[in-house]
Amino acid sequence: LQEFITVRVQDPRLQNEGSWSSYVDFKIFLHTNSKAFTAKTSCVRRRYSEFVWLKKKLQKNVGLVQVPELPPKSFFSSFNSEDFLEKRRKGLQSFLDRVLNMTVCLSDSQLHLFLQTQLPIGHIQDCVQGLTPYTVTDAILTYASSNRGWAQEEGGGLQDPGSVPPPYESVGR
Repeated sequence: LQEFITVRVQDPRLQNEGSWSSYVDFKIFLHTNSKAFTAKTSCVRRRYSEFVWLKKKLQKNVGLVQVPELPPKSFFSSFNSEDFLEKRRKGLQSFLDRVLNMTVCLSDSQLHLFLQTQLPIGHIQDCVQGLTPYTVTDAILTYASSNRGWAQEEGGGLQDPGSVPPPYESVGR
């Protein structure tokens, strides 16, 4: 059986509209049969600044190998501009496509938590450093089980499971 990893960046959504803290996040749908991944399907929402964090972490961990570029940060583009959002979506898609083709990145736990849980960046760092009561695998399996129906449906009519998964602190063994 041929191994595959399919990732799609889609559905840009403006959060906190009308406030100074508004931002756009994107849905990331992952479907794979790769042994590198704990969950075979997942669906999360991530914003541009989280991609910037991921790129920095991956670059630090892979050393001399160059991690793909992100689309440029834009201070003046309107989140209401469909053209801007589509360019950013395509850039993020290209970034993830290329990262997932880099074997050296596939072993990075931060990448897996970024793509397969809705954990905030700080919690991802803590989990990878062993500072949480749950392991990387626990976090991914907990999130996957809480979103089973949502992640398996690829169409536009997805049900949003909410921004916070079940409490990771109470993951049992």
